[in-house]
Amino acid sequence: MKIDYAKTNDVLGEITMVVEESDYADRVKKQLKEIGKKHAEPGFRPGHVPAGLIAKKYGKAVKYDEINKLVGEAIFDYIKENDINVLGNPVPDKANAINEDATEFTLKFKVGVAPEFEVKIDKDLHIPYYKINVTDEMVGRQDEALRRRFGKQEPGEEVDATALVKGVITELNADGTVKEDGIVVENGIVAPQYFKSDDQRQLFLGKHVGDSIVFNPAATCESNPTELSSMLNVSKEEAEKHQGDFRFDVKEIIVLKPAELNEEFFKEAFGDTVKDEAGYREAVKKMIESSLTGDQNYRFTIDAEKAIRNEVGEIALPDEVLKEFLIAQNEALNADNIDAEYGQIREQLVWDLEKDKMMRSLDIKVEDEDLLNTSRLMARNQFAQYGMTNVPEDAVEHYANEILKDEKARNTIYRQTSDMKLFNAIREAVSLDEKEVSVDEFNELFRAEAEAANA
Repeated sequence: MKIDYAKTNDVLGEITMVVEESDYADRVKKQLKEIGKKHAEPGFRPGHVPAGLIAKKYGKAVKYDEINKLVGEAIFDYIKENDINVLGNPVPDKANAINEDATEFTLKFKVGVAPEFEVKIDKDLHIPYYKINVTDEMVGRQDEALRRRFGKQEPGEEVDATALVKGVITELNADGTVKEDGIVVENGIVAPQYFKSDDQRQLFLGKHVGDSIVFNPAATCESNPTELSSMLNVSKEEAEKHQGDFRFDVKEIIVLKPAELNEEFFKEAFGDTVKDEAGYREAVKKMIESSLTGDQNYRFTIDAEKAIRNEVGEIALPDEVLKEFLIAQNEALNADNIDAEYGQIREQLVWDLEKDKMMRSLDIKVEDEDLLNTSRLMARNQFAQYGMTNVPEDAVEHYANEILKDEKARNTIYRQTSDMKLFNAIREAVSLDEKEVSVDEFNELFRAEAEAANA
C-alpha cells in the first residue's frame, strides 16, 4: 500500500492512499472462507458450500468491508508511526469511492493538524495572586464558632439562638382550645435555631421555663413529613394530617455555654502549640488563612489561564475539519447549529492544547499514586458530608480504590489531578503579583466577570 502525506498549510494536511489488490486479497479470501464454514446455502450444509458460490454471493460486500477496515487501520498506523499530531479524525474526501469491480483505489483524507506554538512559563510572566485579608471581625466570628463547638450544654433561664427547648406539645383547635383526642407529646423537644421559618423561631426566643407558646410545627419545617413526624412523635403519614397550631409548655431550657478562654480550651482547639490568648488568636487567624487558600488558588487558575492565553495569542485551528468531525461524532450537532456551538468548543480545545504543551515543558506527569491521593481526598470529603470525620484509614483506602475502578470517575480524577499539578507548577514557575483584598473585593472579581459574560 502506498501512503503519502502533504501539509497544505500550518493546520491542514492531506493523506493519499493507493490500495492495490495485493493489499486486501488475502483478507477477503480469509473472510469468505469463514463465511463458508458457517453459512448454509440451498442444497449445501455449512462447510460444504462451493467457494465459487460463496464468492459470487458475498464477494463484493466482503471486499468493500475489508478494504474499509484495511484503510482505517492503515491510516491510523501511519499517523502514529509518523507522529502526526492530528486533531479529531481524518475526514474522507467527498470524491472517495470504492468501485466493487475495480482492483485498485486511490483515496484521500483531510487531516486537521495541531498548530505549532510556544508557551513560556517563567519569571517573566506575571500573574496576580489575590490574598484575602483576614480581619479582626473574621477572627472574632471564628473564635465564637470554636468556643461554641467546644462549649458545654447546661440548663438555662432563657431561650437564646442556640437553645434546646423541652416541654409538652399539645395540639389545639382553630379557636385556640385544646383539641380533644389531639396529639400530646409529653417529652417534646425543639431546636428553634433549625426552624426554617424565622417567624416561628421568634416565638421561642426570650421565653422562660413555665411559659406557653402557640406555634405551628408544620411551619417550622415547611411541612417536611420526616421532621414533622419526629417532632410530633407520630408516623409520617399521620404527621401530614396535622398542619394547625400547637401549644408548647416550656419545662426545661438547655443552652450552650461557650468554652472559656483558658488553657484547657486552647489545648482542645489547637493541641499543645497554643499556651495563651495571643497565641490562640494567631492560631485562629492562620486557620482562616488556610481555609481561604483553596479559594485563592482557584482564583489563580482563572487569572493564570487568562494571562497565558494572552501571552500565547491567537492560535489557528483546522476549524472546518473539526466542525465536520464534531458533527459526525455528536448527534446533537448539525450543519445548522455547529457555528453557534463551535465557538465555546474551540476555546476549550485551544486551552487543552496549551495545557498539554505546558505539561510537557514543565515535565509534569500524573502517576497512579497521584490519582490515588486525589481519590483519597474525594473519599474523605464524601464521608465528611455524612458527618463521618474519623473514618479509619483502611476504609478510606478501600473506598478510594473502588472509586478509581469506575472509568468515568477515574477520567474525572485524572483531569482534576493533572490540573492541580499543572497550576501548582505554574505558581512556582511564574512571578506572582500578590495583592491583598477584602472578602468583598475578592468576591467582586467573580461578580464583575459574571456580569461581563452575561452582558
